[in-house]
Amino acid sequence: MLNRLEKLARQGHLRALDYQFAKFVCQSAGRLDDALLALASALTSYELGQGHVCLMLDKVDVQRLFGLPTEHSQQLLGDVASPDSWVVQLADSPAVSDGSAPTPLVLAQNRLYLNRYWQFEQRVAGYLRHAAASAADHMVVDQARADSASQALAAPMAAQLNELFARDYRFLHQALSALDGEANTPQARQQEVCDKLDVVAPELLDWAAIDQVLQSATDVAALARLDTLVPLAACLNWQKVAAAVALTQQFAVISGGPGTGKTTTVAKLLAALVAQALHRDERDEQGNLVMPDIKLVAPTGKAAARLTESIGAAVKSLPVGENVKSHIPTQSSTIHRLLGAIPNRVGFRHNRDNPLHLDVLVVDEASMVDLPMMARLLESLPPHAKLILLGDRDQLASVEAGAVLGDICAFAGQGYSQTQSQQLSALTGFRFAAGNVQSVVNDSLCMLQKSYRFHAQSGIGQLAKAINSGQPSQVEKVWQQGFRDISFYPLSSESYQTLLNRTVTFYYDYLDAIAERQTPDVVLAQFAKVRLLCALREGDFGVTGLNQRIERMLEKNNKIKCGSEDVWYEGRPVMITQNDHGLGLYNGDIGITMLEAEPEAGSEPRLRVYFEMPDKTIRSVLPSRLPDHETVYAMTIHKSQGSEFADTLMVLPPDYSPILTRELIYTGVTRAKSRLALFATPEVVHRAVRLRTERASGLATLLSVPQR
Repeated sequence: MLNRLEKLARQGHLRALDYQFAKFVCQSAGRLDDALLALASALTSYELGQGHVCLMLDKVDVQRLFGLPTEHSQQLLGDVASPDSWVVQLADSPAVSDGSAPTPLVLAQNRLYLNRYWQFEQRVAGYLRHAAASAADHMVVDQARADSASQALAAPMAAQLNELFARDYRFLHQALSALDGEANTPQARQQEVCDKLDVVAPELLDWAAIDQVLQSATDVAALARLDTLVPLAACLNWQKVAAAVALTQQFAVISGGPGTGKTTTVAKLLAALVAQALHRDERDEQGNLVMPDIKLVAPTGKAAARLTESIGAAVKSLPVGENVKSHIPTQSSTIHRLLGAIPNRVGFRHNRDNPLHLDVLVVDEASMVDLPMMARLLESLPPHAKLILLGDRDQLASVEAGAVLGDICAFAGQGYSQTQSQQLSALTGFRFAAGNVQSVVNDSLCMLQKSYRFHAQSGIGQLAKAINSGQPSQVEKVWQQGFRDISFYPLSSESYQTLLNRTVTFYYDYLDAIAERQTPDVVLAQFAKVRLLCALREGDFGVTGLNQRIERMLEKNNKIKCGSEDVWYEGRPVMITQNDHGLGLYNGDIGITMLEAEPEAGSEPRLRVYFEMPDKTIRSVLPSRLPDHETVYAMTIHKSQGSEFADTLMVLPPDYSPILTRELIYTGVTRAKSRLALFATPEVVHRAVRLRTERASGLATLLSVPQR
């Protein structure tokens, strides 16, 4: 078997790492002739490379081992027994344990892990179970107190939430004012009330009385009479619920698509936490006010920069005083920076033995965080810390192994426990019935469901919703409705040229800014407005081929001057592909090459690459000092996560590839803020929409068993 695996590695069907791992396992067990152990070890390593945390032994496709054709898979199997008996046979191997012994492989039920990844999964599940149990114990204690004491505890928090999430009738007034002529019907007015005030139980309301108010109101203030006619019990604002969930739990997940207000929600949540600290008025030994130490992080530099920008804007608009706003941080960093990455080492300065110094940690774009990083982050938290994960569960999972956010959110929609339902009702004024709770994390989840960016006339929003439905027919209906912000180009030689022409024209703006000697921040902002996204890296429809073509067209049009001997030229955009902790540049950071504005005395201006840092400052680096990087006129959809572009062009290959999935298409589409142009064949889009990414993992199973 090892000889067969070595041959497959030479042929490129599996990685050399997969073969070497199988060889190591067999040697360490003293079983070089154990065909099943060799094959299972190689498969487990191979699946890890495909993003799966473990090998699901009951789902091994013996017809397509390592993606091989059926006849080759059967030859590889040889005399190996049927997968039905693999669990029993592997359990008897000295190289396999249940995790209690230091063996290379761990077998848990029907899941086979590399030991290290089994440990990562156990740590993440252990943290989540412990955090959920702590919150549950706290709720039981509160419930056991006298009613008057419980109300005294809940009242200030409920008042804070009511203040932070107070109704704003301006949007309803604007919508009503826009209803002209025949469109101004009772049904239309009722629909606007339901939409703008988050009404979920319209049958409870006196619509005749409400409509009288709507028709007589001449200004926004007059609509305030709806406070009594539309009580909170008939409404459900998921942003307010999410804040209440996070206030009551040590760990919380706030998930939602683009424009659902994740950042706005967390800004209001942090305001509530700060207000609580101000109300307590605790002082340290020096007499200083004790305030929560809050940190904001994201997986990449670009995502951190976006979080800094969005949280800053959200804090400015909060309906609270400066004494509260001043204690809410607006600067974010990467997870690597927070943990203290050590050059040339896997570990971090902050870990279980040297925990972080913080009270609240907010992690944005959590879907991008892989299992190992999540495990290291969680074990670095101090026991008392509150953790809030923000992200879109429908986006692509992390590049590396695992789909932690997706596994956690698998329990969304089951509702809350009876105790949590009662607590949320008291805090928000909304009605909650106990749900069908099947996990320890149910009470920590909130899915934001209303998009404030993509309204009913938004093709981008409708397209994203149709893609998530998994039904190609729904996607086709969206294209046929004539939305102005989306356009579909069936792939052909003509549309391919259209793609190139449009992309090149879009990039004129940032190149013109360079020619006009605009400052680096202006140039970077212009470049960030547009991006061409690809599903693949190689080929005519991949990043490499398109970057080369765009570069040649820009040079032909006299927008850039590429040197024949040097790849560096003014205007070259690059993306970092390897972390450099010394320079503070990380995988995914994007910079623009420009001549330095103020060269040293007596020296010619040199080319430097300018990057915008998470704190909005600009850093320049000589090209020779950059870590690994690549030209980035076009980038993969994977790399675009955490970014948004006003104009987004996306191209898919003409032939289907397993990399094309519903999550990939959805992620690419939702990178667009204003306009999207998709170049693809309908057949490829339909097939991708039907295919949902499923990553093998045991995390959901570990979380589905309540442990108190």
